Amino acid sequence: MIQQNQRGHKVLPKRIILVRHGESQGNRDGAAYTTTPDHKIPLTPQGIVQARLAGAEIRRVVSDGGGSRSWKVYFYVSPYERTRSSLREIGRSFPRKRVIGVREECRVREQDFGNFQEEQRMKAIKETREKFGRFFYRFPEGESASDVYDRVSSFLESLWRDIDMNRLQRDASDDLNLIIVSHGLASRVFLMKWFKWTVEQFEYLNNFGNAEFRVMQLGFGGEYSLAIHHSDEELQEWGLSPEMIADQKWRAKATKGDWNENCPWYLDAFFDKLADSDDNVEGDCDCDGK
Repeated sequence: MIQQNQRGHKVLPKRIILVRHGESQGNRDGAAYTTTPDHKIPLTPQGIVQARLAGAEIRRVVSDGGGSRSWKVYFYVSPYERTRSSLREIGRSFPRKRVIGVREECRVREQDFGNFQEEQRMKAIKETREKFGRFFYRFPEGESASDVYDRVSSFLESLWRDIDMNRLQRDASDDLNLIIVSHGLASRVFLMKWFKWTVEQFEYLNNFGNAEFRVMQLGFGGEYSLAIHHSDEELQEWGLSPEMIADQKWRAKATKGDWNENCPWYLDAFFDKLADSDDNVEGDCDCDGK
């Protein structure tokens, strides 16, 4: 399915796929961070296998199980060793003619936890983060999730400019699939920004597993949704509430630009209860007590 704007030339990607890197040495043994810079942490042999299998599964998704012949992929990748290596393994499933291009994108890199990470100190810091809140807690000499949100938001603006100017699409008859090989937190805040989830909703989201991916697919009306490719059970397992799942289902059929009036975090969650009419609005405060 191809979606065009009123000028008839902008083509929206059919899918945007977020992929977490395969298992890294840091995932296997936290002590790796004490001697190796985070950006140089490599994949384990198991991580290499995971990434390669993810590539085969993503190929199956973007080709509609082999039923589609007109599809292409474009990759964005974090500059970290483990994401670059994951992309290398994922790429084994794609012939050159299917790959439009790849761009290293620093704004989807891992959350900065500081420099070398002493294991016991980091354990205590992460316990403090759980008490403080994962989104706003800033690691000493590092970043908070809200900092990552800001740079991912900037990346999204650039992504939309690329789409608006058709920088990523060579042939409008091809189904374009954008694949972003990144990290767990960066991918979660990407979804948070895209779907306008609140900080409270973010706190309940579960991390991606190694080499797991999420598929945002374009619905017939022009909105992206996780509910087209993924089941309710998967969405629930990832930490989406029933209301968030209902919104994803609505997006799957909604016309672009529509407003989901039943989505509570767009309005109702911020107020106790809004009056139904002007006649029911409480009067001005009598500040003089008269």
